[in-house]
Amino acid sequence: MNEITTIGVDLAKSVLQLHGVDEAGKPVLRRQLRRRQMLAFSQKLPACLVGMEACSSAHYWARELIKLGHEVRLMQPSYVKSYVKRGKTDAADAEAICEAVPRPSRC
Repeated sequence: MNEITTIGVDLAKSVLQLHGVDEAGKPVLRRQLRRRQMLAFSQKLPACLVGMEACSSAHYWARELIKLGHEVRLMQPSYVKSYVKRGKTDAADAEAICEAVPRPSRC
């Protein structure tokens, strides 16, 4: 498996949807995790860029992921909306976040 360089995380009430890409932008991770599984899963990953839409729980997850060595960027939900390619689903949102987070004009 290619090394994951960027992950988009869509935060929901009980599950988190993850979409990860390698350096070339090729999808290498599509996964759904329960909240209690997120930290254990993140510990196994090499340090990478993690993007999330800014919301109240995103700040908690950002602090925890930064402790594990990841770089975390929070984005406005309105900015991510333009990157959604298909219907509004958690997986589509995670992919859009992953695509939007490395962009320099994400703020």
